Amino acid sequence: MSDNNRPKVLIVDDVSANINILFDTLEPEGYKILGASNGKDALRIATSVLPDIILLDIVMPEMDGYEVCRQLKQNPSTQHIPVIFITAVRNDNASLIEGFRVGGVDYVIKPFCKEELLVRIETHLKLGRLMREILQKNRELQEEIEGREQAEKRRKQAEIARRDAEKVRKQAEAALQEADERLSILSQQEASRWGIDAFIGKSNTIKKMLNEVRQLQNASKTGVLIMGESGTGKELIARAIHFGGERAKGPFIPVNCSAIPSELVESTLFGHVRGAFTGANTSRKGYFELASGGTLFLDEIGDMPIELQPKLLRVIEDGCVVPVGGAQQKHVDVRILAATNQDLQTKIAIGTFREALYFRLARFTVIVPPLREHKEDITLLAKHFLNIFAEEMGIEHPAINSEAMNALVAYHFPGNVRELKNIIEHALILSGRSELQPEHLRFIEAAKSISAHPTTIPNDLQHIQELVIKRSQVQSPKNDLETDEEKILAYLREHSSISNIECQHLLNVDIRRASYLLNKMYGYGLLVRDGGRRWSRYRIQT
Repeated sequence: MSDNNRPKVLIVDDVSANINILFDTLEPEGYKILGASNGKDALRIATSVLPDIILLDIVMPEMDGYEVCRQLKQNPSTQHIPVIFITAVRNDNASLIEGFRVGGVDYVIKPFCKEELLVRIETHLKLGRLMREILQKNRELQEEIEGREQAEKRRKQAEIARRDAEKVRKQAEAALQEADERLSILSQQEASRWGIDAFIGKSNTIKKMLNEVRQLQNASKTGVLIMGESGTGKELIARAIHFGGERAKGPFIPVNCSAIPSELVESTLFGHVRGAFTGANTSRKGYFELASGGTLFLDEIGDMPIELQPKLLRVIEDGCVVPVGGAQQKHVDVRILAATNQDLQTKIAIGTFREALYFRLARFTVIVPPLREHKEDITLLAKHFLNIFAEEMGIEHPAINSEAMNALVAYHFPGNVRELKNIIEHALILSGRSELQPEHLRFIEAAKSISAHPTTIPNDLQHIQELVIKRSQVQSPKNDLETDEEKILAYLREHSSISNIECQHLLNVDIRRASYLLNKMYGYGLLVRDGGRRWSRYRIQT
């Protein structure tokens, strides 16, 4: 396909790394890519080149994406170009509504899903072509009608044009149906991530728990209370119940009750109307209404304020919510899954949790066992997490030697599966991509010992610092450096600071790998960070 026949895509984003990602995604698919780093350049390029579609970031300095889109739609030469907004915020209804109001036709969410992005672009390009064909045929029809002197000939020409327009309309409907089917497949693939197969373990304890989950998947109206220590995977259980049942097509809304300020809990759950309180400039739906047709997961339910518990109980029983400041009830169809690591019976006894709410939530109770009660699964879980982190870091899958595995199995894991996951990630970094040894494992007891003696340097951090000193003394050439971390440090000794984009070019890696390395070295105290988010620069800790 020649350049003239390739669809032109204008990407507008003030972060060059995002433009590079979209370029690498779209260019191999046959698109001709144009880039602009600000709104002014975007308007100039769009007017002169007339791209077939525009991918437009919302948050940009000087002129945001909404204003750029508004000016594009006011210009007759560019108003027909479809605009797809790029956003990093999920479920931000206000931003999405504003995007459609100024003329956007769709939106995509960072980080990008390649298949979804391609489907959306292909769909709107096809709709644009079909719409232009319709407009062209309508213009031709009008010219024919005006040029004909006889009414009969004008009628025949109109009928022909009508049949052509109907054919184009059917083609457009078929294109939309095809796009919906492809998006449905992507949604099913996303839901499959949270199925029973996502759980790792072959112990009888885990098998019994998963059997209960399977039974709950078929009971779409039964409320479930999931109990277990922190780090056992209670939210994964909730997601498996939701995505494996009849409500999988509906939303899954997780809410951490302990993370919501007490004065905002009622508004957050039930919504509010405009003017209900200071700062309520617009009406807003609550989590119950957003979860209607699906599942609301109330995590840390034991931290729910006692004064709000009667209202929560009433909503669960009646299926109706009244927004704060409102008078009209709204019916919601929501399945409630709740989770806690607290002893609710004790809280009931001391009067900080209502017994009626407990029995309404605990129509069925799932007990998630601590990791120490199914130690036979530790080996499988450790290897599973090791493979996951190796893929994220872009390295071959290393092994865990027998002594290290024995140490893991012998440990009691007060932090449960979450702690095991953190230990494996930490050990993989320290191992330098080689086989994991016992000295690479960092357990909670060691961390407690360090916190009791603040002047003591952790063994793993001391090891890294000694490695840095040794490497800096040797002053190895860049092509002899063994690890990505050492290459970054060598670059910093020469250039004093580094950004994410510079790190990508230095190591020939993508933005995720560069962010991972810089954040890990920052977390270990090897680097300090100046600036925030996309403008961050890192330098060596002195």
